[in-house]
Amino acid sequence: MADELPSLPLYARLSYAVGHFLNDLCASMWFTYLLVYYHTVLAVNNYNAGILLLVGQIADGFCTPLIGYESDLTPGCGQYGKRKTWHLIGSICVILSFPFIFNPPVGSGEGIPQWVELIYFIPFIVIFQFGWAAIQISHLSLIPELVTNNHERVELTAFRYAFTVVANIAVYGIAWLLFHFQARQSEDPDTNNNLGRQDIPLFRTLALVVVGIGSVSSVLFHIGTQEKLRNEEGHIITERTALIEDSEKCPSQPLLQWKHWLKELSFYHVAFLYMCTRLIINLSQTYIAMYISYTLKLPKNYIATIPLVMYVSGFLSSFLMKPVNKYIGRNMTYFLGLVMILAFAYWVWFFQMGKRIFGAAVLLGTGSATILVTSLSMTADLIGENTQSGAFVYGSMSFTDKVANGLGVIIIQGLHPCKTQSCCANCDPFYHLVMVLVTGGIACVALVSLGATQIWPIKIRSRLNAGLIRSSATEKSIDSGDYGAIN
Repeated sequence: MADELPSLPLYARLSYAVGHFLNDLCASMWFTYLLVYYHTVLAVNNYNAGILLLVGQIADGFCTPLIGYESDLTPGCGQYGKRKTWHLIGSICVILSFPFIFNPPVGSGEGIPQWVELIYFIPFIVIFQFGWAAIQISHLSLIPELVTNNHERVELTAFRYAFTVVANIAVYGIAWLLFHFQARQSEDPDTNNNLGRQDIPLFRTLALVVVGIGSVSSVLFHIGTQEKLRNEEGHIITERTALIEDSEKCPSQPLLQWKHWLKELSFYHVAFLYMCTRLIINLSQTYIAMYISYTLKLPKNYIATIPLVMYVSGFLSSFLMKPVNKYIGRNMTYFLGLVMILAFAYWVWFFQMGKRIFGAAVLLGTGSATILVTSLSMTADLIGENTQSGAFVYGSMSFTDKVANGLGVIIIQGLHPCKTQSCCANCDPFYHLVMVLVTGGIACVALVSLGATQIWPIKIRSRLNAGLIRSSATEKSIDSGDYGAIN
């Protein structure tokens, strides 16, 4: 067996956890405010706003497996480490491109055709999504390399998600403050309650603050996180050399390359569960602001307050993930999260919300945190000791969720009853239906997939033989059984 890595000290866990903070800050703005900003503030029609989000998701979806594959193969820049090298490249791309996404083109106005604005925004969106994917995949790939114990993986994932929640809380808290200061400076009730072009400076400021805070967190990650290099001398070695050395040390348990994952049923099973998880979280986050504005008709500062309640609930519940996973197992923890998501959908469908939206937000936030942390832990468990191909696995998982999210948004936008820039009375029931079907419908699908694990447990089943990478000096067949099931 491979050597057990020692437990990470607290400072190392914290420095690792902030490594995705820039991504989380930008993702919070991307999913929560992109449609609101382009449709309500810049007056882009519903379908074109959906096209911009779809372009971003498709670009991210195709970048993630490619970056994952390259991240597994490339040795990194000098002594820096391959995961941190890709993380640095991604950080630069995100920092340089994201502010332009929430800033209108120079000279734009009512007379400018919308297709011109779309052409302007698309390159920045593609660069941003490439950088976002590079940060995400490199950061996730470090989990099974930094720790090997299953419960420590859950803890590290929970630390990571806790900072994800902190990032969302920061975005919504800053947005609330900006809305509050705007309201104090303006006595016009229409300006204070309804979004419009007067809010362009607000979103521009929010984007710049997000990039500034995220840049600092990325620097802290690169300073405090030491990427584990798997040779005795501590030098960078090529991927093939690392695989040969590990195979010589443990020939009875060969390591999986990227092509072997494609033959694993559990690889697709975990990817489907992860896709359902991300669909619930990202689509509900995308449409919660529209639901608040058009269905509940609450003042515009609520598009910061309600998501803030959701993520505070998720933040608090993330600290329970390690003990809960330990005592009831992965599957039951995921089931518990789905029950909370279904309770939210039931509450929204059958009851008038009003102020009850705060209680529903607690359910949605807690359930989302539970299923996300658990699904990421399932993925880390599936990878196990096959860390040399871990980035490909995470990239493939991310590919499914990014493409599914983009297609989900464009389908919803295509079904939108209003085809012009402004919305009408038909928007009220539409966003109500979207919130219920996105959360409740997808949660039911995930529940069926989770139940299927009782029939086909999630584990590596392939009986690998001499086709796997091995040392040329070790000319013997390699035959492995099951690598162990995920709890």
